[in-house]
Amino acid sequence: MEYKPITKPAIEQFAVEPNLGEYDGARQSITWEQIRSELDGHPGGGLNIAYECLDRHLKTNRRDKVAMIWEGKDGEQETYTFEQFTKEANRVANGLRALGVEKGDRVFMFIDRVPECYFTAFGTLKLGAVIGPLFCAFGPDAVKDRLEDSAAKVLVTSPALWEKIKEIRGDLPALKTVVLVTRREEAKPAAGEVLWDDVIAGQSDEFETVNTDPEDYSVMHYTSGTTGKPKGAAHVHNAIIGHYATGKYVLDLHEEDIYWCTADPGWVTGTSYGMFAPWSNGVTSLIHEGGFSANAWYGLIAKYKVTVWYTAPTAIRMLMKAGEAAAKKHDLSSLRYTMSVGEPLNPEAVVWGERAIGLPFHDNWWQTETGAIMIANYASMEIRPGSMGRPFPGIEPAIVDDEGNEVAPGEEGDLAVRPGWPSMFRTYWNREELYDSCFRNGWYITGDRARMDEDGYFWFIGRADDVINTAGHLVGPFEVESALLEHEAVAEAGVIGKPDPVAMEVVKAFVALKDGYEESEELRRELRQFAIGKLGKAVAPREIEFLPGMPKTRSGKIMRRLLKARELGLPEGDTSTLED
Repeated sequence: MEYKPITKPAIEQFAVEPNLGEYDGARQSITWEQIRSELDGHPGGGLNIAYECLDRHLKTNRRDKVAMIWEGKDGEQETYTFEQFTKEANRVANGLRALGVEKGDRVFMFIDRVPECYFTAFGTLKLGAVIGPLFCAFGPDAVKDRLEDSAAKVLVTSPALWEKIKEIRGDLPALKTVVLVTRREEAKPAAGEVLWDDVIAGQSDEFETVNTDPEDYSVMHYTSGTTGKPKGAAHVHNAIIGHYATGKYVLDLHEEDIYWCTADPGWVTGTSYGMFAPWSNGVTSLIHEGGFSANAWYGLIAKYKVTVWYTAPTAIRMLMKAGEAAAKKHDLSSLRYTMSVGEPLNPEAVVWGERAIGLPFHDNWWQTETGAIMIANYASMEIRPGSMGRPFPGIEPAIVDDEGNEVAPGEEGDLAVRPGWPSMFRTYWNREELYDSCFRNGWYITGDRARMDEDGYFWFIGRADDVINTAGHLVGPFEVESALLEHEAVAEAGVIGKPDPVAMEVVKAFVALKDGYEESEELRRELRQFAIGKLGKAVAPREIEFLPGMPKTRSGKIMRRLLKARELGLPEGDTSTLED
């Protein structure tokens, strides 16, 4: 079937107050309330993400349409229609209720991209409880921080992953039950553990989705900062309006599409655009459990006739490394639209996409806190390689100075967004003061530095802080430093992001040793393995360098800015507060 991208007139019609998003034509407005009216809403008058993604489709001819195509890492295949998916989610909701889960409780998922992960997510949301997706690459400390802060009641995981982190159990009094998914493994559950099959066994496939208020919490994603523990950005059910709208107008999802988002559910993209956007639009979604392989990825597109593909710049750079010839070996003619998110997309990647697969990659910008796409290169618009694009209608971004005043086009400043969009996070869990600090002069301050050109295109410059973006994962230096300091040989640790042509940045740690310890390659390897054991490979430092001591302010704060400047040979800037 031939597909056409969304047209400029269609975007003009989707111009939402207060920012009407003029795209080369007359302005026509539509309100968020009108977008909301395209969704069904819970029969009880509320709004529930699971209801909009699953239940409402059972009243239409989508009941028997395939919702999920799943291919496992060993090549296994399973498909689920919207009706079958809904029934599986219903069984989970009934099973969780039997475990004592109630509306508002937190259910976390520390599990690979297997169907049970998705059934858990929607069963939890149907129950009115809150989901917390976690990366499987996390180590015990990273998982403990998140479960402890959220007071999670249930953790759904696999025997192998639980074995890796189960030492944390004694530190988590709120965690009542660990559910073990034994898809490929066997397990003998200990006290407080139960097998997935036993939770689901005998449960009804009927369940009346709880009537949640639009402002009831739905999803928690933990994001790292430069200081302190990871913070839980909490979203509400009202966010589905943003997911649905951006799925329709940015992802340009059509009824007949086969859509593939390569993101892991542990990353906000894997929930907002791996689950909520496609399924609220009634679109078939491909889920691949396996890891990256250029040949495998191209093979999946050809095999399942993927039409819309959403991936990350790191993955695109890895595809570029594999060469254009790798793409040419496969029939990728089904593709009609490709997108990228997670970090700035280098301009050459846009051009490379046209050469290798016949399509440019459309970059877009958003973050964990925004919950949905804010700025995008639309299918109908001219791409300006290196630009984030233009605002999504109804979103009002700006570049502001330190006082929150807008600056002129072309000037660098803080990228800010006017609050009020449906998918905006509502708090940092248990950290309201930190949440309040994100707002200035009526703007949400994103923490990114950017500029806007005369035509309203936004251009990313860099992070205002020193959070490390490695392959799309945000890593807080404090988290890594804290883990390293637990090693008996480490006196001080400072962590930075070091530019990398594939992963954007890699984590590099600088370590000062305690007296009696000497630097060596053996100790370097030991520290790296120690960090991997605590945090997981995705977070642990790729490189470790020994220093006599860390550059610090007189108050004792490690100056990561100086570490990075010295690593990259950049000007050190103001050092007036540096410790003598």
